[in-house]
Amino acid sequence: MENLDQIYMWIVNNGVRFLGAIVFLIVGLWLSGFFVKQFVKIMTKREIDPGLVSFAKSLINIALKVLVVVSVMGMVGIEMTSFIAILGAAGLAVGLAFQGTLSNFAGGVMILIFKPYKVGEFIEAQGYMGVVAEIQIFNTVLKTVDNKMVIIPNSGLATGSLINYTRQDTRRVDWTFGVAYGTDYKMVKEIILDILKADKRILEDPALFIGLGEMADSSINITTRAWVKTEDYWDVKFDVNEKIYATFNDKKIEIPFPQMDVHIKKD
Repeated sequence: MENLDQIYMWIVNNGVRFLGAIVFLIVGLWLSGFFVKQFVKIMTKREIDPGLVSFAKSLINIALKVLVVVSVMGMVGIEMTSFIAILGAAGLAVGLAFQGTLSNFAGGVMILIFKPYKVGEFIEAQGYMGVVAEIQIFNTVLKTVDNKMVIIPNSGLATGSLINYTRQDTRRVDWTFGVAYGTDYKMVKEIILDILKADKRILEDPALFIGLGEMADSSINITTRAWVKTEDYWDVKFDVNEKIYATFNDKKIEIPFPQMDVHIKKD
């Protein structure tokens, strides 16, 4: 009976505190999520860089949840001084064990400061190409052209080479058109020039370039270069390819296959 009385008294003395801690935990986690959502809404309305918003969202979300958990531990009577000391020692051990994760965090900070790319830009890095969907505290999320989501650690993106296809307003489109030996080069050059000048998406400055790039094994290759707005790059490249092919067919201009001459000698 004495043990039961002690258990009863412990429940009476500590039950309210534990119940309050549970309620605080539930409400605290809900409020932290609510605060993060409101933060994102405010930053979005103010047209803050989406990359900075997503990074700050992840960071604030983690910090608030840790704060709630630490507060609940204090409410249930856990000695916070000892806990902080233990947490510090554990943090050092975890930091050594997760150096890669910390370098990804540092990489995310460097990306947000120097902005080699932003959300919505098309980049190529670490063997992948895609539109930047999110910049998180540890990773960057790319959406590829075939609608795949690729998650790349920030450390490699911050320290490695990458190509940003969107940052510049204009891009150069390069073509190489091969025609058979014996074809009238000047005529072919005029055909290409007329097709390019007829396309209003091609810029006048810098000027077009058409030149005899190479006398290859099976063809003479005509190098062609034109400048367009970045958003028109792929449409212009494919459209010009189609027009050149159709025109070459109409004008009976031969596009040769790779070939080899074999000479047989009879003794």
